[in-house]
Amino acid sequence: MSQTAKAELFRKLHEGPEVLVLPNAWDAASAAVMADAGAKAVATSSAAVAWAHGYPDGDVLPVDLVIATIAAVAKAAGPTPVTADIEGGFTDDLDQLSDLIGRVIDAGAVGINLEDGGRDPELHARKIAAVRAAAAKRGVPLFINARTDVYLRGLAEGEAAFAETVRRAELYRQAGADGVFVPGPADRELIRRLAAEVRLPLNVMGRGGVPAAAELAGLGVRRLSSATSPFRVAYAAMARAVEAFLRDGDPDALAAAGEGAPALQTRFAESG
Repeated sequence: MSQTAKAELFRKLHEGPEVLVLPNAWDAASAAVMADAGAKAVATSSAAVAWAHGYPDGDVLPVDLVIATIAAVAKAAGPTPVTADIEGGFTDDLDQLSDLIGRVIDAGAVGINLEDGGRDPELHARKIAAVRAAAAKRGVPLFINARTDVYLRGLAEGEAAFAETVRRAELYRQAGADGVFVPGPADRELIRRLAAEVRLPLNVMGRGGVPAAAELAGLGVRRLSSATSPFRVAYAAMARAVEAFLRDGDPDALAAAGEGAPALQTRFAESG
């Protein structure tokens, strides 16, 4: 499947009526597991990717490692579309951001997350416009998921937070965004109101208290991201198994703890 075809498929997955459930990978192995499990698309998690390389989240991970990870995930995912979390773009310089988008597309991604964080929303809108132009030059209809962190960072409270989120969403839509990601809210009525007011497919972050996909669909949500949960699940399981091995020194118990794990050696041998 060509990259353009993947991009068009990924875009259609946001049209509903079902919610696009996106697991977030951090390397080739996790991406392969997710694709083989039946994911319609695979996303990367900026935090999980950073942690896997020994860095904190927040535009700190060296860009070369970001690009290498996107390329590895895209290769492992095969025909499954991949969208990449590129945090805030690792720069506020529009020319540098445009260059980065070219590299992200060359690495195989057909979508991105671009977060405003604590930045001026007007600047973020200019960055979205720059990304749109850079993707157009590459001839790939890149899906730009504009993330706004009003709730996640507590930039406003109550109705002021709602109004500011909707304002930013419209600003980003006009700049060329294809979707809006609002991490933080778990309240059903708040999610319903956001979905009704945001004029692009709404993405919410999966965390404790957030409704399941079927209910989110009824609320108007179009995309649900797992965020760092798969990373935490994988490493929690490994921590328990290794602690038991160090305590008991029992190879049989450690082997049993890994039973049912995906045969990644075979998977990668088949993929070349």
